[in-house]
Amino acid sequence: MSRPALEVADIFRDFGAAWRTANAGYVSLGQLKVMSAIENCRTAALGGHVMRCEDCAYTTIAYNSCRNRHCPKCQGAAAREWLAEREAELLPVPYFHVVFTLPAAIRDIAYQNKAVIYDLLFKAASETVLTIAADPKHMGATIGITAVLHTWGSAMTHHPHVHMIVPGGGISLDGQRWIACRRPRFILPVRVLSKLFRRLMLEKLLAAHAAGKLQFFSNRAALTERKAFAAYLAPLRKRKWYVNSKPPFGGPEAVLAYLSRYTHRVAISNRRLIAANASGVTFKYKDYRIKGPGRYKTMTLATHEFIRRFLLHVLPKGFHRIRHYGLFASTCRADNIARARELLATAAPTIETAPDNAEADKCPCCGGRMVIIETFERGSHPRYRASTPTATIRVDTS
Repeated sequence: MSRPALEVADIFRDFGAAWRTANAGYVSLGQLKVMSAIENCRTAALGGHVMRCEDCAYTTIAYNSCRNRHCPKCQGAAAREWLAEREAELLPVPYFHVVFTLPAAIRDIAYQNKAVIYDLLFKAASETVLTIAADPKHMGATIGITAVLHTWGSAMTHHPHVHMIVPGGGISLDGQRWIACRRPRFILPVRVLSKLFRRLMLEKLLAAHAAGKLQFFSNRAALTERKAFAAYLAPLRKRKWYVNSKPPFGGPEAVLAYLSRYTHRVAISNRRLIAANASGVTFKYKDYRIKGPGRYKTMTLATHEFIRRFLLHVLPKGFHRIRHYGLFASTCRADNIARARELLATAAPTIETAPDNAEADKCPCCGGRMVIIETFERGSHPRYRASTPTATIRVDTS
C-alpha cells in the first residue's frame, strides 16, 4: 500500500513542538511519549535495514517502526497476528455486534479517571451480556464475548464505548448442549441489556468513589464529596442508556473483516487526512446523525485543536483495550471452544498460513528475492542508497 500524502506524523513533526510549548505543564508523560514515537516512526531515528534484490540489485531502505499502539502506521502486523488467532477460534454460528456507550455525564468524568472508568465500562458491559444470556428466560447459556474499547467519535471527540462480537449461542449451564440464539435479528433484548447495564455501571461507579479510586479536578472538584457525586449520578437512573444490538454478520469472513477494521484502530487514520498547515487540519469524518451517502463530510480543526483531540485518546500504560469474556476468557478459551465444536458436531477449521513477510521479501521490480545487506542503529544512516525512484512500502491499518 502506498504512503498517504499526509500523515499524523507529518502534523506532529511540523507543529508538535509549538503545541508542546504552548501546553507545557498540561501534557502527560504518556502523551509526550506517543507524540515522540509517532514523529520518529520509520525514520533514521529508530534505525533500520537495507534490502537488495539478488537478481536486479534493486535496493530499498526500511526504517524501523515505533510499534506504539496509538500510531496509525504500526498496527498492521499486530492486527494480522491477532486475526489469525481469532480465525482459528471461529464457530460455525451467526455472530452479533453489540455496542455499549457511556452517557455524556459519565464521559465528562471518565477523562479524568481513564483507567478506572474504562475498566468499569468493560466490566459492566460484559457482566450485562453474560447475566442476561445465562437467564433461562432469554437463552440459559454461557456465551463468549470479544470486546474492544474505542474512546473516540468520528470527529475525535471523547466518546468511550465498547464494541462486542458475540456468537449467536452458547453452552448450556450444565455443559451438555449447545443452545442457539432464539432471535434471528438480535442476540438479546436491547431494553433489558440497557437497564441492567445502567444499574451495574452506576453501582460500580459509586463503589469506586467510596473506595477512593476516583479523582476530580477543576470544575469537577466538588464531586470528591460522596453526596455531591451521588447527586450527580442520580438523574442518570431515569435516563435511557444507549445499547445497540445489530443483526448478525453474513458469515465468518464478515466477522473477520469487521474485526480487522476495529481491533487495532486509532483515533484517526492517515487516509482520512486531507490537508494541514499552521492554521488548520482538514479531514474526512462520518456524521452518524445522517443516513446515506450524505453522512460523509469534511471538517477543519485548528492545528493545535487537532493535536489535542488526537491525544485525548492515549490510553493509560498497560491498559488492555481488547478483552475476552465467558467462553472466550483466556484461562479456559481453548477448552471451551473445543467443547463448543464438539456440541456443534463440527471440526476445527484448517487455517492456511503464508510465510511471514512473504510479499515483503519479493522485489517490487522483478519479483526476485530481497535480502538484507545492512542493518543500522538508531540515529545513524545507512551506507547504501536506495534505488531511484525509491519504492518504499508503507502500511496504514488504522
